[in-house]
Amino acid sequence: MNTSTQRITVCLFATLALLGCSKKEDIPAATPIPAPVVAPAAAAAAGLDLDGEKTLNLYNWPDYIPPATLAAFEKETGIKVNYDSYESNEAMHAKVVAGNTGYDIVVTGNVFAKQEIDAGLMQPLDKSRVTNHSNLDKNLMGKLNQVDAGNQHLVPWAWGFTTIGVNTTKLKKALGGLPMPDNAWDLVFNPRYTSKLKSCGIAYQDSFADIIPLALHYVGKNAGSADANDLKLAASMLSKVRRDVGLFSVGMIDDLASGKACVAIGYASEINLAAGRAKENGSKDTIEALLPQTGGIFFFDAMGILKDAKHPKNAHAFINFYLRPENAASVTNELFYPTGNSAANALLKPELIANKSLVMDAANINKLVFTGAISQEGRAAMLAKFNAFKQSK
Repeated sequence: MNTSTQRITVCLFATLALLGCSKKEDIPAATPIPAPVVAPAAAAAAGLDLDGEKTLNLYNWPDYIPPATLAAFEKETGIKVNYDSYESNEAMHAKVVAGNTGYDIVVTGNVFAKQEIDAGLMQPLDKSRVTNHSNLDKNLMGKLNQVDAGNQHLVPWAWGFTTIGVNTTKLKKALGGLPMPDNAWDLVFNPRYTSKLKSCGIAYQDSFADIIPLALHYVGKNAGSADANDLKLAASMLSKVRRDVGLFSVGMIDDLASGKACVAIGYASEINLAAGRAKENGSKDTIEALLPQTGGIFFFDAMGILKDAKHPKNAHAFINFYLRPENAASVTNELFYPTGNSAANALLKPELIANKSLVMDAANINKLVFTGAISQEGRAAMLAKFNAFKQSK
């Protein structure tokens, strides 16, 4: 998840907890979804080379896998999964760096993945044991290649991007006769539009790790830049719309669904959940996640096997199981995060397949901007600019 400070990661933890608690409620069922396929235990045992101890220790965000998928793996393999969770990327990274965690698989994000690989904390995958690796989307793997050269260590768990969410009904009314801009980011960064949209509510994700890179990208600079002049330019642009931004959101789903905001910068997954929540609440308004022509900010969570994993064979078996199309699809169907598994897309709910922010074509994936690994100094500089922006008006 795209986080950089304890404050921001706690917000995301709350978001993930919300996703875990509101899966069925927020996403109306359409047609039966394929359940995880469980091979007969005897056949599975004969076909798998496992560690002697039937245990797998997994470290991940809370509520980030459907219970049925986890249960299917345990039933098929006889491996007991101990699922521990963390509340922030910083907490996870600190534990991994300290070593002797006892974990086999860690789900890490783009914030620290490169540092962990470069420090030798992750072992290379034995791809002969991950026969379903070919199911992964090549365009997505090209982005992960920027932090994991040759895709040797990481397998996508889920991914997402920061974009613009709009209540199209309220948006059109607030714009009056002003047409939609060619660059959708003008809705939140151009005073010509924000001055009109403040009447129906503009919300920014309360996260410097999202807003500052987007501002840098909007003014034509590298989204991960820590250059003082670049940050000054981004801050200057933001200052021109500050008086129009009414909300810094830590609960984007409710803010959009309840009508507090008609336009928002947030995670596509949350925007999609807000659309479902609004319908459940009886709203006739349409909420959607836009696909800006200049792209949004890409982030990922990915599985890696720790160098000192005690059960590496079991870890490989779990990764290969997760990469089966029906198992990868279960996360998107339940949590609204896009899957990195191309073969899984056909198994998504019909309404999700039709959602272009969840099943993205190569052209839109390639437009997404990846900040890569930002230094601690760079994150501190971005945080300072963001705090100054929030406090001004």
